Amino acid sequence: MKALLMYRNRDIDLKEKYGPHEEALMQDLELGTLFNAMGLGDKLLFEVAKTAVLCGLSDPVAILYRQNILRDCLSNPSIVRDIYAIAVESIEKEKKIHWGFLSDYPDAILRRAIEVLEMFVGMLRILRSTVDGHAGKFQSEGFTTLFETLRRELDDNYFVTIGDHLRQLKFRGGVLISAGLGKGNKGNNYVLRKPQERDANWIAQFFDRSKPVYTFRLHPRDESGARALSELRDRGIGLVANALAQSTDHILSFFRLLRTELGFYIGCLNLYGKLDQKGYAVSFPEPVGPGDRALTSIGLYDPCLALTVAQGIVSNDVNADGKDFMIITGANQGGKSTFLRSLGVAQLMMQCGMFVPAESFRSNVCEGVFTHYKREEDSTMKSGKFDEELSRMSDIVDNLRSNSLVLFSESFAATNELEGSEIASQIVCALLEKRVKVLFVTHLYEFARRMNDKGMENAVFLRAERQSDGTRTFRVVEGEPLETSYGKDLYNRIFVGAVSSEIAEHSRS
Repeated sequence: MKALLMYRNRDIDLKEKYGPHEEALMQDLELGTLFNAMGLGDKLLFEVAKTAVLCGLSDPVAILYRQNILRDCLSNPSIVRDIYAIAVESIEKEKKIHWGFLSDYPDAILRRAIEVLEMFVGMLRILRSTVDGHAGKFQSEGFTTLFETLRRELDDNYFVTIGDHLRQLKFRGGVLISAGLGKGNKGNNYVLRKPQERDANWIAQFFDRSKPVYTFRLHPRDESGARALSELRDRGIGLVANALAQSTDHILSFFRLLRTELGFYIGCLNLYGKLDQKGYAVSFPEPVGPGDRALTSIGLYDPCLALTVAQGIVSNDVNADGKDFMIITGANQGGKSTFLRSLGVAQLMMQCGMFVPAESFRSNVCEGVFTHYKREEDSTMKSGKFDEELSRMSDIVDNLRSNSLVLFSESFAATNELEGSEIASQIVCALLEKRVKVLFVTHLYEFARRMNDKGMENAVFLRAERQSDGTRTFRVVEGEPLETSYGKDLYNRIFVGAVSSEIAEHSRS
């Protein structure tokens, strides 16, 4: 059986990796905070969330498939958690059924397989009962397909048939084996036979003498004979023991897959609960095909920041439909980097089928999301900061495709402004020619001015808002780049303010 809760036609693969830029993406967008909120200390939920978010979808139809499943989960959280708990309990119970000391022998394999299968049958009954009681509450294609499969595969006849087989495989009436004679009168062609059914009429059995029965009895002290007989029995039940063990493995793999794929939605429920508790809104985004250019949002915020600070955070609106290039300038510590991070996280959440941290969000899907952020000085670097920036950029270019998305934050500022602006201009123009979507936070005024002077119809210029008294609103609004980043504001607030406070303190004393 297949769960098919992540894809219409295949299973999720936790071994799937984003690529060599996974670590940078995790660091720059602070995704560890997001995954921890989804996992709540559960390593599996963390890994499922990480795989799903980083290895997102590029097909809007596939994204909507997951969105509809998640809507069902948000409408029926307790039922979904119950189904998840059934899968988890089944896996844990299987681990507790030990092999014993003779795990390589067919008889031991058979006994354990019977015990495991009996346990699984009980858990499958519970799963089927849960499905029968609540299936009508689910509307998504993913859940309705899963529930129909469970009803079809786990019907009453299935449980009756498997119960009969398990009773027979305990061989309470002995083992019936046929064999032939091979070369040197050695046995061959050992076949386990179905036991003959006895006539229920014991009187008929007593007077029936038509079939002769030959019996051979071992002496209680005949150890060699007992060993030979045990070997004959093992040969007979070897195939059925392996077949039954494979059947239990099949059911176990289904429960594992169900746990893994439901784990993504359990993680979404966990994250939703944390954001809802703090009073933050979420919504289901509208994914647009990769060939288009769309990016509009109302009330967009950074969920990683929302999860880590006690006070409320500022949200932003975006209107960048039809734009390939967004450049964000403005005051220091005005919210530019947080805004950029909120866009990147929302894009990843959308493409894995999740809700997004906004009142509304619409964007085209991208063929990969990449980040190029400035790095602090590192003593382990083999070259200078600027060389390191160019090296990382080269690695990104090697993995880019048309319709990819690159987020730049203070890139190419490790050299002088003229050189950094020239390099940034050439790189951005080359990326835009290749239909790569670019979002760029920068303090390089020369670079921002050059791009603005081009009069590009596919570009939008945003600026971190600053009030006349120097106060930062942490909102990002449309606006042309300005020559100053208002570093004087920070100087006055930090140094002049501190000196004034110290003078006032001395005056009071």
